Amino acid sequence: MSGVKGHIRRVACIGEVMIELITEGENRAQLNVAGDTYNTAVYLARLLGRDHASVSFITALGQDRFSDRIVAHMTAHGVDAGYLERRSDKSPGLYAIDTDHRGERSFTYWRSDSAARTLFSESTGMGVDVIEDFNLVYLSGITLSILPPSVRCRLMRGLDRFRAAGGLVAYDSNHRHLLWKSAGEAREVNLEMWARTDIGLPSVDDELEIHSESGERQILSRLRGLGLRSGALKRGAAGPVAIDGPSDGVTFAPVGRIIDSTAAGDSFNAGFLAEIVRGGGQVAAMRAGHALASKVVQARGAIVPV
Repeated sequence: MSGVKGHIRRVACIGEVMIELITEGENRAQLNVAGDTYNTAVYLARLLGRDHASVSFITALGQDRFSDRIVAHMTAHGVDAGYLERRSDKSPGLYAIDTDHRGERSFTYWRSDSAARTLFSESTGMGVDVIEDFNLVYLSGITLSILPPSVRCRLMRGLDRFRAAGGLVAYDSNHRHLLWKSAGEAREVNLEMWARTDIGLPSVDDELEIHSESGERQILSRLRGLGLRSGALKRGAAGPVAIDGPSDGVTFAPVGRIIDSTAAGDSFNAGFLAEIVRGGGQVAAMRAGHALASKVVQARGAIVPV
């Protein structure tokens, strides 16, 4: 990361933000705003504040009341809403969460025609070169999976230019197999993306599902072989391991009770990236990520008070 020009003062998270329904019994649900990279943006904005760096969210929304609710949510949580595309004929996606007695969650989605799928697609909208306004850009496998292949290719070329100019790219391969046309497409796109990543934030479960590997040692070997030297491999309750080498002697306190594992990885990513923005090292970043995620999983929903 020594090639970055200046300090990290502007961060962008790219992806989809949706309306979240948390079921409460048979006939009730709580209405929230969430989405994987958006969750990270909110926690990152909380941790950094304006004194350290600004955090913007790049997405497409509709012009309906639910989209207005999302914009208000961004503003209330300190996330810059100045990089949004608005579509008159689209609306945000929707998803519902059911959580079992162990805190494991299952999702039901209504997002196949969401506004976010049109991001960077309209001739009158934003181009991918908008990322050049930032020092650090963060996106996920879900971000890539909802974009048409042609837009995905333009974004990757834009990321190449962004990195060549000194920008940093952070990536989490967060995987939802139903969003991809095939397992082969998911595998190919992720390999291309890892080769364009400066800070890797994958999880063991996602990487095993995408690449059908035997374990974390094989995952780390592949990522290092693609040139990745910074970041952490998330391993749930076992705590993360550094991508750039062994983490011997680094331990992480277990979580007493998991209420809801929603946004565990997203909040870890925020804690990790916040420490990097402040100038901290890999171990400090892993500790910060694990500490934040440990608090988030002890409450219901993706975005919780911490």
